[in-house]
Amino acid sequence: MNNHNDKYDELNKNSDLDSPFQIKVLIADDHDLIRQGLKSIISYENDLVVAGEAENGEEVFRTLELYKPDVLLMDINMPLMSGIEVLKALKAQDNPVKVLLLTVESDKKTILEAIEIGADGYILKGSSTEELIEGIRRVYNDENYIDKSLVTLLFMRVTQSEPESKLLKELSSRDLEILMYISKGLSNKEIGNQMFLSEKTIKNNATRIFKILEVRDRVQATIYAIENRVEELYLKNNQ
Repeated sequence: MNNHNDKYDELNKNSDLDSPFQIKVLIADDHDLIRQGLKSIISYENDLVVAGEAENGEEVFRTLELYKPDVLLMDINMPLMSGIEVLKALKAQDNPVKVLLLTVESDKKTILEAIEIGADGYILKGSSTEELIEGIRRVYNDENYIDKSLVTLLFMRVTQSEPESKLLKELSSRDLEILMYISKGLSNKEIGNQMFLSEKTIKNNATRIFKILEVRDRVQATIYAIENRVEELYLKNNQ
């Protein structure tokens, strides 16, 4: 174990780290400067605490076992084992840790692979502090998160063909509206506020929509919505 985790052995003896009111975050990145920056950002939030660090993919597994974090904030490109390889292994193990992947704009192909495997969230390294913190909180609360900047970046490949309306025809106008807001990156609570519905109602409807569209989560639903121009379809139907 690298000595950058020595102090976390002491932190684990501190009751604050065991508090149910704090989200324990493990930071995994091979660049010390980035890890230090992320730690600094997280340290300002009362409901977040850094539970440990890892500087390569192999070390992630040791620190996960040692510190039992709630959220793994992990660079998608790391030595020894990449973020993709770590993600695959965690999925195979049914590890309950939420995985929020850090990436750069040039990683489009890798991000699409991660989406297929099923990470809980994706955020650009150049994103704002607010987006990073929101991403951590969202994935902890079982809501997938995709950086708003990534939505535009990933889906420039949208074609001009007609939407695949076979599955969309099974959705009501309210379903389409919920799906549209999901594709814009709104949380269940934010969607509820927009539609004057409870957060629980939005969550239940979203789960049903995902089942109809045969998608696994909010990220895949966002891909579907953008590729099939759901916003355009919703607005057209509600003119």
